[in-house]
Amino acid sequence: MKFAHLTDHGTVGLDDRPEPVAGPGEVVVALAACGVCGTDLEKLRGNYRSAGILGHEPVGRISQLGAGVSDLSIGDRVFVHHHVPCNACEVCARGDFTFCPTYSRTNIDPGGFAEAFRVPEENVRRGAVLRIAPTVTWDVGTLLEPAGCARTAIRRVGLPLQASVWVLGLGPVGLLYARLARALGASWVGGSEVAPLRRAAAERGGVDVTVDPREDGAVKAAVERGTHGRGVDLAVVATGHPAVLRQATELVRRGGTVNLFGLPESGSRLDADLQDLYLRGVRLIPSYATTEPDIADVHRLVVAGELTLGDLVTHRIPLARAEEAFRLAARPDEAVKVVVTGPAY
Repeated sequence: MKFAHLTDHGTVGLDDRPEPVAGPGEVVVALAACGVCGTDLEKLRGNYRSAGILGHEPVGRISQLGAGVSDLSIGDRVFVHHHVPCNACEVCARGDFTFCPTYSRTNIDPGGFAEAFRVPEENVRRGAVLRIAPTVTWDVGTLLEPAGCARTAIRRVGLPLQASVWVLGLGPVGLLYARLARALGASWVGGSEVAPLRRAAAERGGVDVTVDPREDGAVKAAVERGTHGRGVDLAVVATGHPAVLRQATELVRRGGTVNLFGLPESGSRLDADLQDLYLRGVRLIPSYATTEPDIADVHRLVVAGELTLGDLVTHRIPLARAEEAFRLAARPDEAVKVVVTGPAY
């Protein structure tokens, strides 16, 4: 079978390998589609201190069941989460599941960009294989994990009722965050993004105002107008540029929250007036990845019609042209969300 992977040269390679076999407690899934995530792009750039496996937003049909798997069936349409916590350590006991030491060590084999992939027993046992409703398209299925990341972040920061939110960076995850915040009751949502295509997607999805951050003073002026000079309850950093984090700290109200959501550049530092943050009571909360319950919650919102995602997928590229998909995903003026399609699509 064909699979795409990260090469030693920092490129996307396409090679052959034997189709995986489901061992005891495992399943094998035939790929329908897998989204190209920003962290996949960062792995190509060498900017992500994590495993080099590509593809973690996969959906498909179960093609094999290992011995002992009784609650799933051949042919089930599923989303598969690549990481699962141990649910037993002290980190998990505190509810910080995505920071569990086991979490990042679990993964699907050989990754989401493969004609078929094996789901390990621990992932199956801990609920990482989620049946998706017939009304949920493959395209939307690929967005469940990144939208789940936004759901986990919102749960972590504690979104106030009728909150005002500003999202800095309206790439795919920033757009998902903005739409989810609106679905969960935010009263006013704005965002900044350099790409007109993505600003349009934000406004189409219910974001009140978007601006190009390259326009001098545009972000600050939009926030002041939208909050009557108070500042937002929540500023979401959905990009890795260090200067954006500092800007976010200047946009929140007294006692407001900055959510460090996008992957920061490796080695970057926060250059901010710490006394100002102290005196204004600004909270800085990082959020990483997601969990099965939050992915299931996003699925529920989609099925109920409370969250619309499908229009964010602008390009579908066959697995045989995976390298092209990655090039396109890195061009914000041309694409919003790019998915790689497999034999089950």
